[in-house]
Amino acid sequence: MLPVIYSDEFLDHDTGRFHPERPARLTAIVDALKAAPWASQIEWQLPTPIEKRAIAPILQQVHTQQHIEKVRRIAENGGGYLDGGDTLVSPRSYDVAMLAASAWLDGVDRVLATNNPAFVLARPPGHHAERNYGMGFCLFSNAAIAAYYALEQPSINRVAILDWDVHHGNGTQNIVETHPQIAYCSLHQSPCYPGTGEASERGNHNNVLNLPMFPGSTVTDYQPLFEQKIVPFLTNFHPDLLIVSAGYDANADDPLASINLQPQDYGLFTDYCLQVTRRIVFGLEGGYDLSALAKSVLSTIERCLV
Repeated sequence: MLPVIYSDEFLDHDTGRFHPERPARLTAIVDALKAAPWASQIEWQLPTPIEKRAIAPILQQVHTQQHIEKVRRIAENGGGYLDGGDTLVSPRSYDVAMLAASAWLDGVDRVLATNNPAFVLARPPGHHAERNYGMGFCLFSNAAIAAYYALEQPSINRVAILDWDVHHGNGTQNIVETHPQIAYCSLHQSPCYPGTGEASERGNHNNVLNLPMFPGSTVTDYQPLFEQKIVPFLTNFHPDLLIVSAGYDANADDPLASINLQPQDYGLFTDYCLQVTRRIVFGLEGGYDLSALAKSVLSTIERCLV
């Protein structure tokens, strides 16, 4: 059985009819998972309600109080933009974003309890949210929040984050690059939004590995990087937990980037992660072509069931 942590409340983050980061992303995945031939091996789990979890102290380690209050205030005032362009906050977005963060923490709890993977099917995504700034559809930095939370658990001394979203996780790197117990690795299209993630950036403790990918790259470009750079980087860090910022917008059909992966390629990426550890929290980030997104998530989860 593989836990999938999901709530219909994640659909209440209302980004508007034509926004690419829309509720249909989750319903497409849920429908595909329920129709999969191995659907009986999925264990659906509701996230811990925010009133039953002390999430504020963890959130305050990762984000400034100014940023947290800004998101809450915009939501309470009926909604608006965080960054003047594409990062919308609707009336329920603050509560939904807090619940999404709680879901990522539930993912950590389940993985540590079972020593096997879990998938967090939540939105809004998080890897572009910096300490004091939300951008790129992201309100709170879910992967970083999960990493900080994991380090509070008795059995965890080191956490690695692998970000295979097509966009560089500037927010995650901004938050964790100074932390000696967290490693961050990102493969991302370059040039592309948000324009960060140079290969020369190594973190304060040699704990960052950025691998910019040319537009048009395929799995044949990714595979040697996993084998020669990513798996050694993660393995040599000796993580007690691996968190995967699982964005699926590097698919050839995705409208927001120009990498030419296929959904089955994410199964291969998952195999490489499982070489490092089975203690993996997969959490949804990007992916905006509904069919490619759903197929890619299925490819990831199917490999974890083997």
